[in-house]
Amino acid sequence: MKLKRIELPLRGIHLYESKHLDGDVVDEHHHAIHQILYALEGEGTITLDDKQYEFKQDSVALIVPHSNHSVFSESKLTLLVLAFEETVLDSNARSGLLYSCFKSSAFLQLNPFAAADLRQLLRKMLFEQTHQDDLNQWALQIYILEILLVLARSSQTSLVTDSNSLRAERIRSYMDRHYFEPLTAGDIAARLGIGARHVNNIFKDHYRMTPIQYLTEIRISLAKKLLIETDKDIVSICFEVGYETLPTFYRAFKNIVKMSPNMFRQQNKS
Repeated sequence: MKLKRIELPLRGIHLYESKHLDGDVVDEHHHAIHQILYALEGEGTITLDDKQYEFKQDSVALIVPHSNHSVFSESKLTLLVLAFEETVLDSNARSGLLYSCFKSSAFLQLNPFAAADLRQLLRKMLFEQTHQDDLNQWALQIYILEILLVLARSSQTSLVTDSNSLRAERIRSYMDRHYFEPLTAGDIAARLGIGARHVNNIFKDHYRMTPIQYLTEIRISLAKKLLIETDKDIVSICFEVGYETLPTFYRAFKNIVKMSPNMFRQQNKS
């Protein structure tokens, strides 16, 4: 099978756009580096080691070295291609993440949350490539690790369905991992591509509370744990669990616990 050589910059990382017109074919080939192909728009098919997959928006192919693959475009297909040498990752990242999670090439159809995370990381990488400074290499390596983490987690929950129960589960799982971010129902709705009221209804039907109520429960539960088990200042705990201001944190805490964080700490530490 044809070995296709890809010249990378000295830093060993390159993110670029690959455009394919209707009917274009990229013949079967392999290369000596890793590639991540992300479909921005259009439709086509990709063949990975003799297995064929539908390639469309938010599809991702992670291609390991010397894995045979080809691409056929059924309509205008625009891809972002992230090519990198495995040596840009340290040995722990290679063995614990890259090799263990992706022993062979993988195809993923990302859910809306994972797709949004991946798009944001790719935007950051494009910025770093065009705005050179002494920290670009570190930033690019960090973003590759984050991308691999997103893909590894997606591969563990790769069932594709539009059922409301799965949407509710995805919302809950996303908040479990992103509770420290300034999330709103609108943010979640935008990532799912549906209205905020629909998001609230889906989640409430499944968990008997709104997403924001659940988010508050997560944050306050962690805050209680930190108040009891650590000596961290309350302002530090407020920051760690995702609140921007102390008054907002105090109000949320008192609404759920029925006492202030200070009083809760004193009662439970005594």
